[in-house]
Amino acid sequence: MSEWWTYRLEDFLLFSPRVYWRMFELANAAFWPLHLLTLAAGLAIVLLVLRRPRRHGLWIALVLAALFAFVGWSLLWSRYAAVNWAIAYVAPAFGLQALLLVIGGARGGLAFDRRDLAERLGLLIAVAGLVVYPLLPPLFGRPWASAEVFGIAPDPTAIAALGVLLAASGGL
Repeated sequence: MSEWWTYRLEDFLLFSPRVYWRMFELANAAFWPLHLLTLAAGLAIVLLVLRRPRRHGLWIALVLAALFAFVGWSLLWSRYAAVNWAIAYVAPAFGLQALLLVIGGARGGLAFDRRDLAERLGLLIAVAGLVVYPLLPPLFGRPWASAEVFGIAPDPTAIAALGVLLAASGGL
């Protein structure tokens, strides 16, 4: 029973980092031209928030909801759940987030009439999810093919959405 002292923390990982980043490489190859559309949608959302639209909150919520549903199904459920059992609980959370965005947008819960520090910080976070996050792979010695892109991968999508929601005002 003394061999349990020989275990290291990485011995408890479900998969190796190589498997994790390869999953993004394969997803990026499978969805390639879609990256341009999702990045354009993200930049359009940031530009709309900067214009302080009164009626565009619903459209912003619908685009974010569609991206959350797509990422939850196409990457989390279809690819990541095969190597990580916990993702079976995370993928439905992305679907729930998509539903909440649709409900919040339909009820007028996303208004972009703030002009304070929270709005600027929210936009900065959204731009970080859109622009900075996909540029990280070379800094960590990974190939460009493993980049996590807004609307394709969960982390930059969630970061950008949190930034947009922080920039919004309203009860929801």
